Amino acid sequence: MVTERLRRQMDFIIEIDKLKTVLRRAYIYDSSRRENSAEHSWHTAMMALVLAEHATGNMDLNRVIKMMLIHDIAEIDSGDISIYHRKSDPGYASREHKGAERIFGLLPSDQARELLEIQAEFEAGVTTEAKYARSLDRLMPLMHNYITGGRRWREDGITYEQVYEVNKKIKEGSPELWDYAISIINECVAKGYLKPLISPTI
Repeated sequence: MVTERLRRQMDFIIEIDKLKTVLRRAYIYDSSRRENSAEHSWHTAMMALVLAEHATGNMDLNRVIKMMLIHDIAEIDSGDISIYHRKSDPGYASREHKGAERIFGLLPSDQARELLEIQAEFEAGVTTEAKYARSLDRLMPLMHNYITGGRRWREDGITYEQVYEVNKKIKEGSPELWDYAISIINECVAKGYLKPLISPTI
């Protein structure tokens, strides 16, 4: 006999298959199509594993990997919006929060509570784990733009100043990864992927 707990777990697993249909703004590395949110979650989880030695301070790597795997699940309901445009959509955070409650709420209460707590920790960005996780979430799209010749930046008219401002939070999770990010940003300016610096900020 199938237990109620297992039924709820399987309902959740079936539901999150929808994340594969949520298209992000970023193009994949060969620039042939846009990335979906499930691919992004997997890729950032792998980053967390591989780059852990560069994180600031001691942390629970397993918790970070959980963060990366679940941090965008709410986009099944809220959709994805560019980090450069979120201020223009003040209702996005509320939609994302409601989506997380609905989707994680499919699980047994103990698992739902754990994942909602991890999601809230990621959004707050205060703990060592959350700072590292959010650094990776910023770094991945930056790398996509670097590899694809700034395609999304150019399509959206994104400037150097915007890229610098959005991505400087990487430093909170890893100064070493921030140094790497700065090198990429500067190379993108040199190659014409980003509009040149107007007034020095570095």
